[in-house]
Amino acid sequence: MATGIFASQFSAILTSVITLLLSAGLSITITRRYVIKRHASLAFWAAGLWLFSIGVLMELIFAFGAYSDIMMKAYLLIVAVLVELLALGSMQLSRSRPMKRAYYAFVLASTVFLLYSILESSMNNMIIDYVVAGQPPVLVTIASTLVTVPAAIVLVATAYVSYKARKDIRMLSIIAGVIIVSVSGALYIVQYPAFLYLAEVIGIGLLWYGFV
Repeated sequence: MATGIFASQFSAILTSVITLLLSAGLSITITRRYVIKRHASLAFWAAGLWLFSIGVLMELIFAFGAYSDIMMKAYLLIVAVLVELLALGSMQLSRSRPMKRAYYAFVLASTVFLLYSILESSMNNMIIDYVVAGQPPVLVTIASTLVTVPAAIVLVATAYVSYKARKDIRMLSIIAGVIIVSVSGALYIVQYPAFLYLAEVIGIGLLWYGFV
């Protein structure tokens, strides 16, 4: 059972609202940059951040007591694919075409497997005390890990290379933000819903500093 400061509905709603405002603001900022510069990396980053915002919006809806299996399946898909989209944005900075093509193929295969696992799995109500805290199906957990772990590695590696080249402290903020956002979606699996919502707030704050 969820315990601590996030055990109440009010806390879940408040944290979700704060995170939603931050993520939506950052999504708008990155989208505007894409409209001006037309860089493929910005398009993928914007898409990933918009998915993050949608995921947080769904957490807010869950906090108000609404729930359905379709909503939960959509949520599980979103929290995994958003990390992949952010990684695809970072991959655009690579000059290696074979590496890009290999990752594109992996993304396609892993996402198809994730979608299959979600559609074929039966969902239990994973909302406990108004937060996402239940155990997802084993197949979904495996597929989500296959999607998010390589994506997180790509994100951190490219951000580190960029930091080494530019010596820009904001790259370190992006690295930290990406790591936190990437792992936050898995925290509910081990029954730590409080850390899930805290991680989202902290992670999006660090990404704000890094990107803006």
